[in-house]
Amino acid sequence: MTTITMTVNGQLSSREVEGRTLLVDFLRNGLNLTGTHVGCDTSQCGACTVHVNGRAVKSCTMFAAEADGSCVQTIEGQSNVDGSLNVIQQAFQDNHGLQCGFCTPGMVMAAAELLKNNPKPSEADIRHHLEGNICRCTGYHNIVKSIMAASGQNFSAIAAE
Repeated sequence: MTTITMTVNGQLSSREVEGRTLLVDFLRNGLNLTGTHVGCDTSQCGACTVHVNGRAVKSCTMFAAEADGSCVQTIEGQSNVDGSLNVIQQAFQDNHGLQCGFCTPGMVMAAAELLKNNPKPSEADIRHHLEGNICRCTGYHNIVKSIMAASGQNFSAIAAE
């Protein structure tokens, strides 16, 4: 067992973990942050995407001990200070960017990284950035529309160009 310490969603957390504990399991089972989903365990679906030191990471491919000393943001840390949905989450709700919701936390986390680095992405930029995230319900159209809306752009106007 190894003791690790990291800041998760602004809160300092220390726990003992086995060396083989994945970050996703540490977050879900150790910290009870179950918004980060386990979808495939093979890094294919992106449902487990979190931010580690500001970068989107598939937490099923990272050991918790590798995040020792890091700042981790999960979907639970994305809401506004008052608990309301942030602009990306609200855009997903307003534009029907989710159906079953299983992929949504990973999609929101991927979108947050994209918009941080590219505040006005094109449709092609968004689709390229989401290549590592799988949605089995929506067909992606409304997810792309949601991210465009979160960036302050009108998807239908851009799609018509």
